[in-house]
Amino acid sequence: MDSTGDREAILKQVTDWTGAGKRVALATVVTTWGSSPRPVGSKLAVDADGNFVGSVSGGCIEGAVVLQALEAIEDGKPRLLDFGVTNEQAWEVGLACGGKVQVFVERVET
Repeated sequence: MDSTGDREAILKQVTDWTGAGKRVALATVVTTWGSSPRPVGSKLAVDADGNFVGSVSGGCIEGAVVLQALEAIEDGKPRLLDFGVTNEQAWEVGLACGGKVQVFVERVET
């Protein structure tokens, strides 16, 4: 379960990265349904070099989310990613747990 301390550590890393002039995106679990590896509010921060901290899925969709975060850093467009049993991509990224997860990804503006 994502604790307040985890969220604070992730947000501190975002502050450190942006303070060092790095471009950053933040991904947040906004909806879950059924069996879901991480609760609503779980976060993953990504810098433009592909470094990341946090988790939105316990690993099963992280790669896809990191790629979308890198794209958001480049184009500045937020995205709502939808992974679940009705999504063909779910099996590709390993979300075979029978649930649904929506992740909002946005570039952090400084």
